[in-house]
Amino acid sequence: MFDDFLVRAALAGVGVALAAGPLGCFVVWRRMAYFGDATAHAALLGVTLALASSLPVTLGVGLTALAMALVITAAAGRTYAADTLLGVSAHGALAVGLVAAGFLPGVRVDLQAYLFGDILAVSRADLAVIWGGAALVVGLLVWRWRNLILTTLNADLAAAAGLASARERLALTLALAALVAVAIKVVGVLLITAMLIVPAAAARPLSRTPEVMAFGAAAVGALAALAGLGASMRLDSPTGPTIVVAAIVLLLLTNGLAALRK
Repeated sequence: MFDDFLVRAALAGVGVALAAGPLGCFVVWRRMAYFGDATAHAALLGVTLALASSLPVTLGVGLTALAMALVITAAAGRTYAADTLLGVSAHGALAVGLVAAGFLPGVRVDLQAYLFGDILAVSRADLAVIWGGAALVVGLLVWRWRNLILTTLNADLAAAAGLASARERLALTLALAALVAVAIKVVGVLLITAMLIVPAAAARPLSRTPEVMAFGAAAVGALAALAGLGASMRLDSPTGPTIVVAAIVLLLLTNGLAALRK
């Protein structure tokens, strides 16, 4: 079964979706979309550094994404407003990564694969990394779920209950870096944030509790991955972008259903 590239691609897409959906809910609730974008854009710089130092690409991407997220968290609001710092960081990291990739001696980098993903080229080793990373993200969210929800809803109430908002923010940062590291093969640097935000936004109109929204976002992401993969085969279109388009179609459908229920 694992010798079939379509099956491997489907499993990779579903694996990323199962982790991106619940994590994306916190990105939406905390209005961290631009933060996620900056972290994802740092992934290309991580690819370049990994290739230059002969490290595994996933490790290089994960460490760079984590470093970017921690730097942004520490520096936000000190000299520049958070949105300004995020904008500079996001586009700066992407530009530096693109330029640095051109200076790698004797290495040819397929930038399109890293920018938009290459899910059809996923190997069995890639699947192990993707599902292992997804399990790590989901496990972290399940472990910290109650604390994350409380600090998201009311930071003052969480502080009164003895919870440290900074610690929970660090947990989200770790989860985001791990997801970026495993998702780059599926949808690429430029589309990772879409897989975080769109499924969560699609699940929101039909959800009454945070848990329902998290499960709904995972389901929407998985369905988008499978539908996008099938559509790209039929239409001969780029698979990563087609998966995102499928997620947007589901977003429109769920909003239409929510409007009909009112």
